[in-house]
Amino acid sequence: MAEERDISELSFEEALKELERIVGRLESGEAALEEAIRLYERGDALRRRCADRLDAAQARIEAIRLDAEGRPAATQPFDAE
Repeated sequence: MAEERDISELSFEEALKELERIVGRLESGEAALEEAIRLYERGDALRRRCADRLDAAQARIEAIRLDAEGRPAATQPFDAE
């Protein structure tokens, strides 16, 4: 695998793409045991990163305030980091 970037620097889309590549590699059964363990560990960290980003997005959506007619009136800032 090419040089791995710090997971905290990856966008949701980048983390998801890398996670998909890892899953494909693990499912192929071609990885040696040590590589499979390393891939699994990185994949788990990527999965957590994606879940955190999705939770942050959901919190931002839930922070939208509605006016009396049910239309979005404002949002509250949400710090996902």
